[in-house]
Amino acid sequence: MGERVKIIRKELKLTQEQLAQRLGIGKAALSMIETGKCGLSTRNKNILVQDLNVNPEWLETGKGEMFNAEPEYTAFRLRSDNSLPMQSVPLYSVEGTAGLVPLFEDQSSSKPVNYIHIPNLPKCDGAIYIVGDSMYPLLKSGDIVLYKQLQDINSIFWGDMYLLSIDLDGEEYITVKYIQKSEREGYVKLVSQNPHHADKDIEMSRIRAIALVKASIRMNSIR
Repeated sequence: MGERVKIIRKELKLTQEQLAQRLGIGKAALSMIETGKCGLSTRNKNILVQDLNVNPEWLETGKGEMFNAEPEYTAFRLRSDNSLPMQSVPLYSVEGTAGLVPLFEDQSSSKPVNYIHIPNLPKCDGAIYIVGDSMYPLLKSGDIVLYKQLQDINSIFWGDMYLLSIDLDGEEYITVKYIQKSEREGYVKLVSQNPHHADKDIEMSRIRAIALVKASIRMNSIR
């Protein structure tokens, strides 16, 4: 199967880094999959089948057509992700801004707790600390995610990682998840990295704010 993943990538004219980003894994992990040193997870199989229209039978056995339909990769390949030599990314406290919605609606009036200066990052609108372990081990509670705000949920790239504000019975729930297509009309599927967290379909209308995760910073405490 690893060899077939490599064939898919080359057919789509994607680099290992580009396909790894689409799958939500590291470039080194994809290299191990392609060389047969590591297996392809069920979640990543679903991304290939659902997002890139790979024929599941071909993926498993090599029989039949490689794709069920034209792969939906054009927008992904053409999106701009140019790095900036240096930028000052404001780091916000979600508690201090009363949530993502007011922060995104009027970021100019929100006071950052600090600024992050890292060279050669894609353009970011801001950064926040995350809470919870749904994306562990990729992200852990206390890490920082740097984000680019989206104005329209219809502009999402399926399979990418997003920072979300979701309405749960009038309360704001902030989370970081992969977003995939749902089989239910008007819904999206939220997918965790942590296998102990189940995938969940939610109504798109319940998403109050959304941003693409552009980078993350691991916060390690040394005592």
